[in-house]
This record gives sequence, C-alpha cells and structure tokens, in this order.
Amino acid sequence: MSDADAGASRRVIPILEAGASPAGDCSGAEPFALMVLGDAMQPEFDEGDVIVIEPEGLAQDGSFVIAHAGGEWVFRQLVAVGGAWELRALDPRYPALPITNLAAVRGVVIQKSRPGRRRSARRYVP
Repeated sequence: MSDADAGASRRVIPILEAGASPAGDCSGAEPFALMVLGDAMQPEFDEGDVIVIEPEGLAQDGSFVIAHAGGEWVFRQLVAVGGAWELRALDPRYPALPITNLAAVRGVVIQKSRPGRRRSARRYVP
C-alpha cells in the first residue's frame, strides 16, 4: 500500500509549529519516538518500525531525518546535491524533495526497532 492509499485511513497526530512550546514542563529538545507508516523508506525501514528522533541531532549527508517539506511532515534520507539538499525516499518510486536549507530538518533518526523484537534494534549515530 502506498503512502497515498493509506492516507485516508490514518489518524492525524498534531505536531507543533517551530518555536511553539508544548503544554507542560517537557523540553522540545527531548528525543521522541514515531512509528513508520507507508513504504517510502523500504527496505531499511518497514511499516510498523519504531524510530527514535533526536531533535538536536547532527543532520549530515546520508542521515535519516524528519523534516517539514512540501507542506507536510516527511521521513526521508538527507542527501547533499552540489550546494543544495534533497530529501530522498529509499524507494525510487517516490520523488526527491528539494529543500533550500537545513531549517526544514526537525530531527535526526538515531535508532529503529521492531515492536516485540528487542534484538532487532539498530542505532544510527554519525
């Protein structure tokens, strides 16, 4: 099932705008977890994998990131192209999203795991 096909049956998780403060005393710089939806990042990330994002992580060429691009939140690989940047899906059926600078990147993936399978965890550290 593609991202577009699954879109109608998905729940929307609200995400705060840049600079907005969440309710409570939690810092916006704390790592958080998300579940992978769709097939754009296969074969490295399958639907249902849980990824841990470091909001203040070092985004560099080849990093897996969460970014706000094209009017939506996306999980893609950051790729340097000449003097510019692109967000690329691992599945070539999905187009690359050009970004003007790294301000669109909101966090770097530092770990993935499969629910119920502790030993399948993998870390992504630059």
